[in-house]
Amino acid sequence: QVQLSESGGGLVQTGDSLRLSCTTSGGTFSSFAMGWFRQSLGEERESVAAISWNPDNTYYHPSVKGRFIISRDNAKNAVYLQMNDLKPEDTAVYYCAGADPIRDTVLVRPRDYAYWGQGTQVTVSS
Repeated sequence: QVQLSESGGGLVQTGDSLRLSCTTSGGTFSSFAMGWFRQSLGEERESVAAISWNPDNTYYHPSVKGRFIISRDNAKNAVYLQMNDLKPEDTAVYYCAGADPIRDTVLVRPRDYAYWGQGTQVTVSS
């Protein structure tokens, strides 16, 4: 059984940085496509960033491109989201997600992912 666990959320001020971590257990992490999603109250869950099993294949939502960096460490079965220059509109619960696709691809739809973490709250004050 694949399990994902996020950490690193918190309350920060505008312009600050945070690094989210997601560790996995079960399955073959090195073959997983991974993604970070966020959901704020009353909104749909949206893709923030995604990474294929090929670490050079990444996706970023336009609102975070240039500020966030997704990376993975297969030796630690972990994926990270470095978030810089945080803004109040980044406030949300952030979720880590995993999938085991056949090919080298980034996945941006929630329904593409089979495995989910419990979420970690990120709050950015103005």
